[in-house]
Amino acid sequence: MKWEFSLGWCIVGLLAMAAGGAIVVFYKQIADGAFSGVNSYNKVKLGGLITIGVGFLFFTNLHSSILYFIMHMIAPDVFK
Repeated sequence: MKWEFSLGWCIVGLLAMAAGGAIVVFYKQIADGAFSGVNSYNKVKLGGLITIGVGFLFFTNLHSSILYFIMHMIAPDVFK
């Protein structure tokens, strides 16, 4: 599969990374307001870091290649 730049996915990736960064910065307020407080601080930070990672995949447009690779492993005859 050929990689190509997409401005739309670049913007989506930047927005996702910004949202993940905000989650990591304000994890205490988010955990106190939405979850059970101290018990979920690390879970909220982990969710923010995962969001940043997914945003980076969107930003670089690598998510299409990863999905193609997974689908090719599952059904190689369909995805040639």
